[in-house]
Amino acid sequence: MNEDILINITPQETRVALILQGSVQELHIERTLSRGMAGNIYLGKVARVLPGMQSAFIDIGLERAAFLHVADIWEARSHDGPAMPPLPIEKLLFDGMAVTVQVIKDPIGTKGARLSTQISIAGRMLVYLPQDSHIGISQRIENEQEREALRGKVQRLLPPEEKGGFIIRTMAEDASEADLQMDIDYLRKTWSTISASAKSKPPTSLLHQDLSLAQRVLRDFVGDNTATIQVDSRENFLMLQAFGTNYTPSVLTRLSHYTGERPLFDLYGVEEEIQRALGRRVDLKSGGYLIVDQTEAMTTIDVNTGSYVNGRNFDDTIFKTNLEAAQAIARQLRLRNLGGIIILDFIDMENTEHRSAVLSELHKALARDRTKMSVSGFSALGLVEMTRKRTRESLARILCETCPACSGRGQVKTARTICYEILRELLREAKQFNPREFRILASQLVVDMFLEEESQHLALLGDFIRKPISLQVESIYQQEQYDIILM
Repeated sequence: MNEDILINITPQETRVALILQGSVQELHIERTLSRGMAGNIYLGKVARVLPGMQSAFIDIGLERAAFLHVADIWEARSHDGPAMPPLPIEKLLFDGMAVTVQVIKDPIGTKGARLSTQISIAGRMLVYLPQDSHIGISQRIENEQEREALRGKVQRLLPPEEKGGFIIRTMAEDASEADLQMDIDYLRKTWSTISASAKSKPPTSLLHQDLSLAQRVLRDFVGDNTATIQVDSRENFLMLQAFGTNYTPSVLTRLSHYTGERPLFDLYGVEEEIQRALGRRVDLKSGGYLIVDQTEAMTTIDVNTGSYVNGRNFDDTIFKTNLEAAQAIARQLRLRNLGGIIILDFIDMENTEHRSAVLSELHKALARDRTKMSVSGFSALGLVEMTRKRTRESLARILCETCPACSGRGQVKTARTICYEILRELLREAKQFNPREFRILASQLVVDMFLEEESQHLALLGDFIRKPISLQVESIYQQEQYDIILM
């Protein structure tokens, strides 16, 4: 099945959509202001060595010095004798020393970036380790014969004088020797450029920046099934063309500049799909639906039959709904980029053959996912538990924030509930203070409730505390917000 890749680029953000059979399968968003530093390589300068903490602060040209621990120094671990303890940091670094470092963790809050001196450069099918010498293989490639075949294939492609090491990624499973050779050449060329820059540039210089999202599309996303790659920015199209010419020439024939009058994402219905992906409910073609709830600890997906009653009997209806839901769930995981623990609550099925078929359909649908995951069978409660590796923030975390009205609960107190809270608060205030008048500042709905259905209770309280109570609408207040002013 042919896949289309759409790249929408504006000065503030880059958005990528993967389209399969007219349906959006994946969404990737990278914002210019929040682009991470992880993977960037700098020529740092040692600002201060801390022997007591076995760490050092490294100046890489940022507002805060970055942090380097002795465990992240390659030289400390690479001396002969595996049983020997690592060298102390004061024997490896000194103040003012220039050192090539890579960011392994972005700055967070008041903490500076975390660094390592072991450099790794990611390609499409391989990761290059210029200071290492072994060839490792991704753990997702489980077949031992396939692992040895891949290791042998890469070793045959390396020149005898090659000093660096490689990690073989899962995308290399079906790669030809020509594809692997192209990746090796790209990685060695990149490292050669970095090494030359380290010798010519002053300390605190950026030597290598991790690829932008648009460039990573050419490196990581394009496969044999990719039919077209459309970019709606001419400037970035020319930049991608230049990048592709140097590093991924095989994709150039599929890369094109979109010049249509309608926005690219509107033409393929991606904007509407983004809005739907932010909602809880996902409608199925049969009339059933999913309810997706994302929490801090886990994500739950509940399957419901809705209005679907097209089967020969009720069991058949449930089975067909669950089969369709399995496909939809796999797509929603990719589209929303949901990670961590995920609980799937399919409609209860007593037929063991139906359960097996639904689980098989789920595995088949998940096979298209590039992200590492594990799926268990049906539990005693009829739930399917699975995990999906968190590779980046989910779509909702990127595009949304906690609702100021409900503080993330997903619901707000009713106007009547707020009225009763205000009445209790008035009684407390009346026992402590003796003002001339109490004034309630609240939202329109709460004030309307006091003027209509709760007017008698408000009047009774005024008589009881023997103070006048006035009402004032505050248009900017949310339903749960109120203040009581002592006049």
